[in-house]
Amino acid sequence: MNAKEKFVNGLTKFAAFMNDNKYFSVLRSAFARLLPMILIGSFGTLFSTLIANPVTGLAKWIPFLEKLAPAFIALSFATISFMTVPLVFLIGLYMGEANKVPKYPSAILALVSYIMVVPNIVEITTKNGETVSIGGLSTSVLGAEGLIIGLIIAVLSIELFSALMKIEKLKIKMPDSVPPMIATSFNTLIPSFLVALTFSIGGELFHIATGEYINQFIYTVVQAPLQNVMQTNFGIVILVLISQLLWFVGMHGGQAISAVRNPIFIAALAANVAAVADGVTPDQPLTFGFWRCFVAVGGAGYVFSLIIAIFIASRREDHKAIAKLGFLPAVLGISEPVVFGLPLVMNVIFIIPFVLNSAIASLIAMFAMNIGFLTPNAVDVPFGIPILFNAFISYGWQGVVVQAICLVITVFTWLPFVLISNKEKGYQIKEEI
Repeated sequence: MNAKEKFVNGLTKFAAFMNDNKYFSVLRSAFARLLPMILIGSFGTLFSTLIANPVTGLAKWIPFLEKLAPAFIALSFATISFMTVPLVFLIGLYMGEANKVPKYPSAILALVSYIMVVPNIVEITTKNGETVSIGGLSTSVLGAEGLIIGLIIAVLSIELFSALMKIEKLKIKMPDSVPPMIATSFNTLIPSFLVALTFSIGGELFHIATGEYINQFIYTVVQAPLQNVMQTNFGIVILVLISQLLWFVGMHGGQAISAVRNPIFIAALAANVAAVADGVTPDQPLTFGFWRCFVAVGGAGYVFSLIIAIFIASRREDHKAIAKLGFLPAVLGISEPVVFGLPLVMNVIFIIPFVLNSAIASLIAMFAMNIGFLTPNAVDVPFGIPILFNAFISYGWQGVVVQAICLVITVFTWLPFVLISNKEKGYQIKEEI
């Protein structure tokens, strides 16, 4: 086996592991279900700015609209600032399904286990300036800061629950005449109690031993450093290259890395939304909006730019036919017709631009942010919004300019390889025949 075959074989095995692994599959499913709510929440920030803000919005001319600000704040809070709660529930649901134990009790148990290991006391300052402690959950528990520990607790609690459910002596058997829902409640009662007791005691023992709650510890030691690394040029390029290499071997790179990528995206968007709400400039560049507007424009590897390059320079009728077929989907960010139709998969002629274009474009966007021309977004766009429009929604006219620059540059990076493909040996033989 030569070096090329070893490289491709290694990538294929890695992609298969990411696709088949139970935990990554559960996380992908949970984040996919949560994503629409996150997108909805980000529009709360947009509406606050364009409608309810008396300086930048319509409220400047229609003062009544300022009264709608609490509604838009609630929209953002209930989705973005509250994201960890539904995420833990969904992970518990899909873990229960994967482990073939009752999924709804699993979902509830995962959420209960998480709530028991985080602080349930918050401090507030009264009008008199006094600080008092009351029962409640802080936004650091409910929102993005709880993502990593939330998914860890959800997975561990349901794995323990699944193991206990295999012990028949722990199940309370009910007669066949009892409705299934009631029977399930009794079957899961003792295992659920043992799991809840384990996490409630474990969480408090951790607090006693370290002086910190486990969510605070994990955020400080794991989540914050990971987010900081991934929000750098280095972190973004590594993530993009892995995604594109997986596309090259025929795997959906975005889906394959989504279990690792999506928590970073969601936490970054939440931080940017909070920054805008506090009146400061967002500082987290890598979000879903960044990925869709600058990394995967027209599909993975800037397929839209390849289509334009084919229209300009290709003499191959087969490539032109695929480009015409893939043009409209690429405008909407769908690259599969070209990736698998041209194909780009395992195509060594196009591997360099296919793998590197997205990384080049991401560095251009990061440069625009570093010089202050572009501001990290607090409004994400759903998949399927056309090129340029998606950049305008998330980043304003500056985003349109940067996206257009990325498109022009990537067209030029595709052109030499399109010209090389005109001379491809197999194509010449076909023409002669």
